[in-house]
Amino acid sequence: MRPKDQINWMLTDAIEALARAERLHQSFLNLHPSAGTSEPSWEPPMDVIETEEEILILVALPGVDPDEVEAALDGGTLVISGRRILPSELRNARILRLELPQGRFERRIALPTGRYTISRFVAHGCVGLRLGKSS
Repeated sequence: MRPKDQINWMLTDAIEALARAERLHQSFLNLHPSAGTSEPSWEPPMDVIETEEEILILVALPGVDPDEVEAALDGGTLVISGRRILPSELRNARILRLELPQGRFERRIALPTGRYTISRFVAHGCVGLRLGKSS
């Protein structure tokens, strides 16, 4: 490979990596108005894992009080919502960097057909939901 071709290949690879990182960043901070409100919201990242007995959902919500996270079934969709707000002692502080999204969040997850009982747990900065399958 000629040196110029190698530089072009490396530059193309670097540009593609930056584009992938930007798409991931935009999907994490997918700011959009919530249904029924003009307030923007963001979507926290999550993992959804299914076993024979339950569906486990881990939602990355560091700094959010788990008791303030709402989880409701809307037909065949689980709606997880809440709000991340700055602690009162920081509201008058000079912000040097603010990377964690603030304000209302909402995530909607289509569920397999069935009946579920919902319980909540906390694990390492995540709010966990256990959707026990019932017949």
